[in-house]
This record gives sequence, structure tokens and C-alpha cells, in this order.
Amino acid sequence: MLLTPELATIIHTNVAAALEEDIGDGDLTAQLIPKKTPGHATVITRQHAVLCGSAWFNACFKALDPHCTINWFMRDGSKVTPNEKLCEIRGDARAMLSAERTALNFLQTLSATATLAHKYVEAVQGTRAKIMDTRKTIPGLRLAQKYAVRIGGGHNQRVGLFDGILIKENHIMAAGGISAALKQAFLLADEDATIQVEVENMAELGEALDAGARLILLDNFNLDGMRDAVYFTARRAELEASGGVNLKTVRAIAETGVDRISIGALTKDVNAIDLSMRFV
Repeated sequence: MLLTPELATIIHTNVAAALEEDIGDGDLTAQLIPKKTPGHATVITRQHAVLCGSAWFNACFKALDPHCTINWFMRDGSKVTPNEKLCEIRGDARAMLSAERTALNFLQTLSATATLAHKYVEAVQGTRAKIMDTRKTIPGLRLAQKYAVRIGGGHNQRVGLFDGILIKENHIMAAGGISAALKQAFLLADEDATIQVEVENMAELGEALDAGARLILLDNFNLDGMRDAVYFTARRAELEASGGVNLKTVRAIAETGVDRISIGALTKDVNAIDLSMRFV
């Protein structure tokens, strides 16, 4: 998957901040190594995963040694198995040691997001449901994690508060009801912005449809409620299920006929993939 110019800028920002956080005014331990010592290392995975984050990984090493070379045996989106060699790096040993932890942090975190997204996508295969992410991301890594969700086969919601409207319970109450909130949203939003409204029962679903909603979030509906909502909506709007979603429940939710399933766990419940870098 090609990196967009916007994402390339984000990678530079992410990596610069992470290296500054780790190295500060100098890596004391790396100074044990004589200057200009050549280094050669490999990275392996210790568990099954979907690889993601190679661009962040590369940027960490290139930031400290622009002349280093990184040879990947896999690419983002590849399914990898325990003890499989992912890449090898050659360059200045001091720089490699200083970049190691930060580079692995990015790779193991983004691979974890991609891996989990892929598990959910596999679980709903054969249904109409798309697996969607949320704004429940690690601060500073939103675009990186959203990229990882796509690598895993999932789909992105709005990036932030600026490019889409999601009318939730508190917005509805403060705005004077679903119809009033939607009316104002249609006036405010430009043609590129999504407008979604959250409903908690069938009465609210009916009100949202009557008000012209085309994207509706079913908040914590049970399975029977989702099936009823799908039948009642009759394709007049896209329906998204949210709440109570995990790998044990997602298939049954998808089989109700909803169009989308949003899962905060994709980006907030991250269990980093176990990776290891070893000098040769």
C-alpha cells in the first residue's frame, strides 16, 4: 500500500518525536561502541502477525544513519510466522543501536493493530459488514494506526472532529433532539464530511430516518434489535453496530445484516507483537 504525502509527513513527525524522547542529548550506552564500527543485524518475529510499520521502522534508522541499508524480506500486509526473518540492516553500529528500540516500538505496535484488524475481517467474511475503526487511538499515532487498520483489511472512520459529524447522546440532548441536531448538521457539513447519528432504540431510529439520516449508529443494540433495525430500515440508510463487539460476538453481529461494525479495541487494546533484533 502506497504511503500518501500526508502520511509521509506524519511518519517524519512521529519518528522525530519518538527519537527525541528516547535519545535526548545522546545515547550513553552506544558510546561504548567505537566510532564508525560497521553493524549488521536482523529482525525476526516470535509470533504470527500481519506486518505493518516498515516505513516508520526505516525512518528511525535513516534519521540516525542516512547511509544505512535495510533489506526487507516481507512487506506491510504480509502474514508472518514465528522465527521468520523480516529484514536485515547494515550501517553504523552506534546509530543502529540507538534506533533499535524506537524502530521496534513502531513496528510491533502497528503490526499489532494490523493483526487484530485482520482477525476481525476474517471473522466476518461472507457477510456485508465492514470492520471500522474509531477515534480511540494512541495519542500522536492516529494516522499511523488508521493506516495499520487498512493494512489489516479494515476501514477508517473520520480522522478527527474536523472531517466528520457524529451526533451522540449528549449532542442530541444539547441540540434539542435528533431531528434538530440533524437539521443543523446538514446545514454545517460540506459535501466531503460524513454525518452519522447515534440511536439507542427503534423509536430513535425511526426519528433519524424521518429526519433524513443516511448513516446511523446502533448503540448497544442486542442481536434481535439489530435484526429488527435492519428490517425496518430497509436499506434507507447504512447501519453501524457498536458496543459489545469482540472476536466471539462479531460474527453473530455481522450476520444480523448491519453494514458496518465499529471496534475501538482495534486501536486502543494493543498487544504488541513480539519482535527481536540481533546483531550478526
